[in-house]
Amino acid sequence: MASDTQRILARAAREVIPGQIVNLGIGLPTRLFHYLPEEMEVLVHSENGVLGCRPRREGEAPDHDMIDSGGAYIATRPGASVFDSATSFAMIRRSRVDVTFMGAFEVDAAGNLANWKIPGKFSPGIGGAMELAQKVKRLVILCSHNDKHGNPKILARCRLPLTAAACVSRIITDKAVMDVSPAGLEAVEIAEGLSVAELRDATGARLAIDESRLGRF
Repeated sequence: MASDTQRILARAAREVIPGQIVNLGIGLPTRLFHYLPEEMEVLVHSENGVLGCRPRREGEAPDHDMIDSGGAYIATRPGASVFDSATSFAMIRRSRVDVTFMGAFEVDAAGNLANWKIPGKFSPGIGGAMELAQKVKRLVILCSHNDKHGNPKILARCRLPLTAAACVSRIITDKAVMDVSPAGLEAVEIAEGLSVAELRDATGARLAIDESRLGRF
């Protein structure tokens, strides 16, 4: 049986379309690399200045100048390019990146995102997330549905400091796939073995659910 993390990543891989420029944020999203077919024509972008990343193959020596957003060593595919961070952020600010995947501490029904700061705990800073959340054409959140204490991460309103407002397009958790709509959050898919009542109980926001159209993943 797939783990919760595997369920999230396998479902997230279906969001990627050949020909896209894709940004993978720190944490869980960087692992999406391993769920994309190697032959898929996708250019993975890292805001530190690489376009055309791929995971290192087993036994492949690391290039110590090539890292992803989380600092892990990566490799490049044929046709990749390397440039300075000013050029990388110019791509982001001009909306040249098609989709970005990010983690989250909280997401709310209005599509607001909080993923950089928990008051009282160390944070390295907001980094490129602020720019990506505002400028990339589509933002997909990958996170657990609840925190380690069982508290919902999907809320009616974020309580933590925001990364950006009204920026999220879709949320993929271990329990559901949810879209941000003008009316709030709409659950479009639910995890196998989970009931609609259980999903509602685990969520801190009202969910619109059409059970006749609800998919499973």
